[in-house]
Amino acid sequence: MEKIIVTGALGQIGSELVGKLRTIYGEDNVLATDIRKADGEAGPFELLDVTDAQRMHDLAKDFGADTMIHMAALLSATAEKNPVFAWNLNMGGLMNALEVSRELNLQFFTPSSIGAFGPSTPKDNTPQDTLQRPTTMYGVNKVAGELLCDYYFERFGLDTRGVRFPGLISYVTPPGGGTTDYAVDIYYKAITDGQYTSYIAEGTYMDMMYMPDALQAIVDLMEADGSKLTHRNAFNISAMSFEPSQIAKEIQKHIPTFTMDYNVDPLRQKIADSWPNSIDSSAAINEWGFRTEYDLEKMTQHMLQKLTKKLQHKAISGL
Repeated sequence: MEKIIVTGALGQIGSELVGKLRTIYGEDNVLATDIRKADGEAGPFELLDVTDAQRMHDLAKDFGADTMIHMAALLSATAEKNPVFAWNLNMGGLMNALEVSRELNLQFFTPSSIGAFGPSTPKDNTPQDTLQRPTTMYGVNKVAGELLCDYYFERFGLDTRGVRFPGLISYVTPPGGGTTDYAVDIYYKAITDGQYTSYIAEGTYMDMMYMPDALQAIVDLMEADGSKLTHRNAFNISAMSFEPSQIAKEIQKHIPTFTMDYNVDPLRQKIADSWPNSIDSSAAINEWGFRTEYDLEKMTQHMLQKLTKKLQHKAISGL
Protein backbone atom coordinates (compact mmCIF):
# COMPACT_ATOMS: atom_id res chain seq x y z
CA MET A 1 0.00 0.00 0.00
CA GLU A 2 1.29 3.45 -0.94
CA LYS A 3 -1.69 5.65 -1.90
CA ILE A 4 -4.86 4.68 -0.06
CA ILE A 5 -8.47 5.87 -0.45
CA VAL A 6 -10.77 5.12 2.50
CA THR A 7 -14.56 5.23 2.26
CA GLY A 8 -16.69 5.67 5.37
CA ALA A 9 -13.74 7.46 6.94
CA LEU A 10 -15.81 9.05 9.70
CA GLY A 11 -17.42 5.80 10.83
CA GLN A 12 -16.72 3.53 13.78
CA ILE A 13 -13.55 2.01 12.31
CA GLY A 14 -12.65 4.52 9.62
CA SER A 15 -12.30 7.44 12.03
CA GLU A 16 -9.40 5.69 13.75
CA LEU A 17 -8.06 3.75 10.79
CA VAL A 18 -7.30 6.88 8.77
CA GLY A 19 -5.05 8.24 11.52
CA LYS A 20 -3.16 4.96 11.82
CA LEU A 21 -2.66 4.69 8.07
CA ARG A 22 -1.41 8.27 7.87
CA THR A 23 1.09 7.58 10.65
CA ILE A 24 2.44 4.60 8.71
CA TYR A 25 2.17 5.72 5.08
CA GLY A 26 2.23 9.52 5.36
CA GLU A 27 -0.57 12.05 5.82
CA ASP A 28 -0.76 13.03 2.15
CA ASN A 29 -0.94 9.41 1.01
CA VAL A 30 -4.31 8.59 2.63
CA LEU A 31 -7.46 10.16 1.20
CA ALA A 32 -10.38 10.07 3.64
CA THR A 33 -13.88 10.18 2.15
CA ASP A 34 -17.37 10.22 3.65
CA ILE A 35 -20.85 11.49 2.90
CA ARG A 36 -20.32 14.31 5.39
CA LYS A 37 -17.32 16.27 6.60
CA ALA A 38 -16.50 16.54 10.28
CA ASP A 39 -15.47 19.83 11.86
CA GLY A 40 -11.72 20.18 12.12
CA GLU A 41 -10.97 17.35 9.70
CA ALA A 42 -7.23 17.30 9.01
CA GLY A 43 -5.48 15.75 6.03
CA PRO A 44 -6.76 15.00 2.52
CA PHE A 45 -10.56 14.67 2.55
CA GLU A 46 -13.31 14.56 -0.07
CA LEU A 47 -17.07 14.23 0.18
CA LEU A 48 -18.29 10.94 -1.32
CA ASP A 49 -21.61 9.15 -1.46
CA VAL A 50 -20.54 5.56 -2.16
CA THR A 51 -23.65 4.99 -4.28
CA ASP A 52 -22.13 7.48 -6.77
CA ALA A 53 -19.80 5.22 -8.76
CA GLN A 54 -18.48 7.92 -11.08
CA ARG A 55 -17.50 10.21 -8.19
CA MET A 56 -15.74 7.30 -6.49
CA HIS A 57 -13.86 6.44 -9.68
CA ASP A 58 -12.80 10.04 -10.29
CA LEU A 59 -11.54 10.54 -6.73
CA ALA A 60 -9.52 7.32 -6.72
CA LYS A 61 -8.02 8.03 -10.16
CA ASP A 62 -7.18 11.67 -9.48
CA PHE A 63 -5.58 10.73 -6.15
CA GLY A 64 -3.47 8.06 -7.84
CA ALA A 65 -4.66 5.42 -5.40
CA ASP A 66 -3.24 1.93 -5.43
CA THR A 67 -5.47 0.70 -2.57
CA MET A 68 -9.17 0.98 -1.73
CA ILE A 69 -10.28 0.37 1.87
CA HIS A 70 -14.06 0.30 1.76
CA MET A 71 -15.56 0.87 5.21
CA ALA A 72 -18.86 2.60 4.37
CA ALA A 73 -21.78 0.53 5.67
CA LEU A 74 -24.86 0.59 7.88
CA LEU A 75 -24.43 -1.41 11.11
CA SER A 76 -26.55 -4.32 12.31
CA ALA A 77 -29.32 -2.86 14.48
CA THR A 78 -29.63 0.25 12.32
CA ALA A 79 -29.80 -1.86 9.16
CA GLU A 80 -32.60 -3.97 10.61
CA LYS A 81 -34.74 -0.86 11.11
CA ASN A 82 -34.38 0.13 7.45
CA PRO A 83 -33.49 -2.99 5.44
CA VAL A 84 -34.10 -1.55 1.97
CA PHE A 85 -31.83 1.41 2.61
CA ALA A 86 -29.26 -0.94 4.15
CA TRP A 87 -29.25 -3.14 1.04
CA ASN A 88 -28.91 -0.18 -1.31
CA LEU A 89 -26.09 1.40 0.70
CA ASN A 90 -24.19 -1.70 1.77
CA MET A 91 -24.42 -3.69 -1.45
CA GLY A 92 -24.59 -0.81 -3.92
CA GLY A 93 -21.60 0.87 -2.30
CA LEU A 94 -19.61 -2.36 -2.23
CA MET A 95 -20.36 -3.13 -5.88
CA ASN A 96 -19.20 0.35 -6.87
CA ALA A 97 -16.02 0.01 -4.80
CA LEU A 98 -15.22 -3.36 -6.36
CA GLU A 99 -15.82 -2.05 -9.87
CA VAL A 100 -13.67 1.02 -9.34
CA SER A 101 -10.93 -1.20 -7.89
CA ARG A 102 -11.16 -3.52 -10.88
CA GLU A 103 -11.04 -0.65 -13.36
CA LEU A 104 -8.04 0.99 -11.66
CA ASN A 105 -6.36 -2.26 -10.52
CA LEU A 106 -6.41 -1.36 -6.82
CA GLN A 107 -5.70 -3.62 -3.90
CA PHE A 108 -9.01 -3.92 -2.06
CA PHE A 109 -10.16 -4.41 1.54
CA THR A 110 -13.63 -4.49 3.02
CA PRO A 111 -14.69 -5.93 6.38
CA SER A 112 -17.20 -8.66 6.96
CA SER A 113 -18.56 -9.50 10.41
CA ILE A 114 -19.62 -12.25 12.77
CA GLY A 115 -23.05 -11.06 11.63
CA ALA A 116 -22.44 -13.17 8.50
CA PHE A 117 -23.20 -16.21 10.64
CA GLY A 118 -26.70 -17.27 11.67
CA PRO A 119 -28.57 -19.43 14.19
CA SER A 120 -27.74 -22.65 12.31
CA THR A 121 -23.98 -21.93 12.37
CA PRO A 122 -22.02 -23.90 15.01
CA LYS A 123 -22.05 -21.62 18.07
CA ASP A 124 -18.77 -22.53 19.78
CA ASN A 125 -15.35 -22.25 18.16
CA THR A 126 -17.11 -21.41 14.89
CA PRO A 127 -14.95 -22.67 11.98
CA GLN A 128 -13.53 -20.48 9.24
CA ASP A 129 -15.51 -22.39 6.63
CA THR A 130 -18.99 -23.28 7.84
CA LEU A 131 -22.72 -22.90 7.26
CA GLN A 132 -23.78 -19.24 6.87
CA ARG A 133 -27.52 -18.57 6.94
CA PRO A 134 -27.94 -15.19 8.68
CA THR A 135 -31.41 -13.96 9.62
CA THR A 136 -30.71 -10.19 9.46
CA MET A 137 -30.34 -7.84 6.52
CA TYR A 138 -26.89 -6.88 7.82
CA GLY A 139 -25.87 -10.53 7.85
CA VAL A 140 -27.26 -11.13 4.36
CA ASN A 141 -25.28 -8.11 3.15
CA LYS A 142 -22.10 -9.47 4.71
CA VAL A 143 -22.45 -12.96 3.23
CA ALA A 144 -23.20 -11.49 -0.18
CA GLY A 145 -20.21 -9.19 0.22
CA GLU A 146 -17.89 -12.07 1.06
CA LEU A 147 -19.05 -13.94 -2.05
CA LEU A 148 -18.70 -10.85 -4.24
CA CYS A 149 -15.14 -10.27 -3.09
CA ASP A 150 -14.25 -13.91 -3.76
CA TYR A 151 -15.90 -13.62 -7.19
CA TYR A 152 -13.88 -10.54 -8.12
CA PHE A 153 -10.68 -12.31 -7.11
CA GLU A 154 -11.50 -15.50 -9.04
CA ARG A 155 -13.07 -13.80 -12.07
CA PHE A 156 -10.89 -10.70 -12.49
CA GLY A 157 -7.81 -11.39 -10.36
CA LEU A 158 -8.61 -8.42 -8.13
CA ASP A 159 -6.54 -8.52 -4.93
CA THR A 160 -9.47 -8.57 -2.49
CA ARG A 161 -8.92 -9.13 1.23
CA GLY A 162 -11.11 -8.97 4.32
CA VAL A 163 -11.81 -10.11 7.86
CA ARG A 164 -14.90 -10.99 9.86
CA PHE A 165 -14.80 -8.46 12.66
CA PRO A 166 -16.31 -9.26 16.05
CA GLY A 167 -17.73 -6.49 18.22
CA LEU A 168 -15.24 -3.62 18.29
CA ILE A 169 -14.60 -1.57 21.43
CA SER A 170 -13.12 1.93 21.32
CA TYR A 171 -12.76 4.98 23.54
CA VAL A 172 -12.51 7.28 20.50
CA THR A 173 -15.77 6.62 18.68
CA PRO A 174 -19.10 6.51 20.57
CA PRO A 175 -21.59 3.64 20.02
CA GLY A 176 -22.95 3.68 16.48
CA GLY A 177 -25.91 1.32 16.14
CA GLY A 178 -24.27 -2.09 16.44
CA THR A 179 -25.56 -5.01 18.48
CA THR A 180 -22.27 -5.33 20.34
CA ASP A 181 -22.15 -1.63 21.22
CA TYR A 182 -23.25 -2.33 24.79
CA ALA A 183 -19.62 -3.27 25.39
CA VAL A 184 -18.64 0.30 24.51
CA ASP A 185 -21.49 2.14 26.20
CA ILE A 186 -20.97 0.31 29.50
CA TYR A 187 -17.59 2.02 29.99
CA TYR A 188 -19.06 5.48 29.37
CA LYS A 189 -21.90 4.86 31.82
CA ALA A 190 -19.55 3.37 34.41
CA ILE A 191 -17.64 6.64 34.52
CA THR A 192 -20.51 9.12 34.15
CA ASP A 193 -23.34 7.34 36.02
CA GLY A 194 -21.76 4.51 38.00
CA GLN A 195 -24.53 2.29 36.66
CA TYR A 196 -25.45 0.61 33.37
CA THR A 197 -28.61 -1.04 32.07
CA SER A 198 -27.68 -3.70 29.54
CA TYR A 199 -29.91 -4.28 26.54
CA ILE A 200 -28.18 -7.65 26.03
CA ALA A 201 -29.23 -10.47 28.34
CA GLU A 202 -26.97 -12.03 30.95
CA GLY A 203 -25.17 -15.10 29.63
CA THR A 204 -25.07 -13.88 26.01
CA TYR A 205 -21.52 -14.49 24.80
CA MET A 206 -20.18 -12.62 21.78
CA ASP A 207 -16.71 -12.20 20.29
CA MET A 208 -15.05 -8.83 20.86
CA MET A 209 -11.83 -7.00 20.00
CA TYR A 210 -10.21 -3.76 21.13
CA MET A 211 -9.88 -1.24 18.31
CA PRO A 212 -6.05 -1.02 18.31
CA ASP A 213 -5.90 -4.76 17.57
CA ALA A 214 -8.55 -4.43 14.85
CA LEU A 215 -6.66 -1.64 13.10
CA GLN A 216 -3.40 -3.57 13.23
CA ALA A 217 -5.15 -6.61 11.76
CA ILE A 218 -6.17 -4.58 8.69
CA VAL A 219 -2.61 -3.38 8.11
CA ASP A 220 -1.12 -6.84 8.68
CA LEU A 221 -3.52 -8.53 6.27
CA MET A 222 -3.05 -5.91 3.57
CA GLU A 223 0.74 -6.15 3.85
CA ALA A 224 0.75 -9.97 3.89
CA ASP A 225 2.17 -12.02 1.02
CA GLY A 226 -0.88 -12.75 -1.14
CA SER A 227 0.59 -16.04 -2.35
CA LYS A 228 0.29 -17.41 1.18
CA LEU A 229 -3.41 -16.58 1.54
CA THR A 230 -5.70 -19.54 1.06
CA HIS A 231 -8.91 -17.75 1.99
CA ARG A 232 -8.08 -14.12 1.08
CA ASN A 233 -11.51 -12.83 2.25
CA ALA A 234 -13.54 -12.96 5.45
CA PHE A 235 -10.94 -14.34 7.86
CA ASN A 236 -12.35 -15.09 11.31
CA ILE A 237 -10.58 -12.88 13.86
CA SER A 238 -11.28 -12.36 17.56
CA ALA A 239 -9.49 -11.40 20.74
CA MET A 240 -11.98 -12.43 23.45
CA SER A 241 -15.48 -13.70 24.08
CA PHE A 242 -17.50 -12.57 27.10
CA GLU A 243 -21.03 -11.92 28.34
CA PRO A 244 -22.27 -8.73 30.06
CA SER A 245 -21.67 -9.73 33.67
CA GLN A 246 -18.02 -10.51 32.94
CA ILE A 247 -17.28 -7.04 31.63
CA ALA A 248 -19.19 -5.56 34.58
CA LYS A 249 -17.05 -7.53 37.05
CA GLU A 250 -13.88 -6.34 35.32
CA ILE A 251 -15.04 -2.73 35.60
CA GLN A 252 -15.81 -3.24 39.30
CA LYS A 253 -12.13 -3.98 39.90
CA HIS A 254 -11.50 -0.32 39.08
CA ILE A 255 -14.87 1.19 40.11
CA PRO A 256 -16.10 -0.98 43.03
CA THR A 257 -19.41 0.91 43.32
CA PHE A 258 -20.38 0.24 39.70
CA THR A 259 -23.67 -1.66 39.25
CA MET A 260 -25.46 -3.16 36.26
CA ASP A 261 -28.98 -4.38 35.62
CA TYR A 262 -30.82 -5.56 32.52
CA ASN A 263 -33.59 -4.30 30.25
CA VAL A 264 -33.30 -6.52 27.20
CA ASP A 265 -33.96 -5.03 23.76
CA PRO A 266 -35.78 -7.80 21.81
CA LEU A 267 -34.40 -6.71 18.43
CA ARG A 268 -30.75 -6.58 19.41
CA GLN A 269 -31.07 -9.67 21.60
CA LYS A 270 -32.50 -11.63 18.67
CA ILE A 271 -29.56 -10.54 16.55
CA ALA A 272 -27.06 -11.46 19.27
CA ASP A 273 -28.67 -14.88 19.76
CA SER A 274 -28.14 -15.64 16.07
CA TRP A 275 -24.38 -15.04 16.31
CA PRO A 276 -21.61 -17.36 17.57
CA ASN A 277 -20.48 -17.57 21.18
CA SER A 278 -16.86 -17.77 20.03
CA ILE A 279 -15.05 -18.15 16.70
CA ASP A 280 -11.93 -19.95 15.54
CA SER A 281 -9.23 -17.55 14.30
CA SER A 282 -6.67 -20.21 13.37
CA ALA A 283 -6.83 -19.59 9.61
CA ALA A 284 -5.86 -15.93 10.10
CA ILE A 285 -3.12 -16.92 12.53
CA ASN A 286 -1.66 -19.52 10.18
CA GLU A 287 -2.01 -17.62 6.87
CA TRP A 288 -0.89 -14.09 7.79
CA GLY A 289 0.18 -14.09 11.42
CA PHE A 290 -2.89 -12.54 13.03
CA ARG A 291 -2.27 -11.60 16.66
CA THR A 292 -3.78 -9.47 19.41
CA GLU A 293 -2.37 -7.50 22.33
CA TYR A 294 -5.45 -6.84 24.46
CA ASP A 295 -7.57 -9.21 26.55
CA LEU A 296 -10.59 -8.15 28.64
CA GLU A 297 -8.49 -7.19 31.67
CA LYS A 298 -5.95 -5.08 29.75
CA MET A 299 -8.61 -3.51 27.56
CA THR A 300 -10.77 -2.50 30.53
CA GLN A 301 -7.88 -0.80 32.29
CA HIS A 302 -6.94 1.10 29.12
CA MET A 303 -10.55 2.03 28.24
CA LEU A 304 -11.27 3.47 31.69
CA GLN A 305 -8.04 5.48 31.73
CA LYS A 306 -8.60 6.96 28.27
CA LEU A 307 -12.32 7.60 28.69
CA THR A 308 -11.87 9.28 32.06
CA LYS A 309 -9.43 11.77 30.50
CA LYS A 310 -11.69 12.26 27.49
CA LEU A 311 -14.84 12.91 29.52
CA GLN A 312 -13.02 15.21 31.94
CA HIS A 313 -11.72 17.23 29.00
CA LYS A 314 -15.22 17.56 27.56
CA ALA A 315 -16.57 18.70 30.93
CA ILE A 316 -13.83 21.31 31.32
CA SER A 317 -14.36 22.52 27.74
CA GLY A 318 -18.11 22.73 28.25
CA LEU A 319 -18.73 20.36 25.32
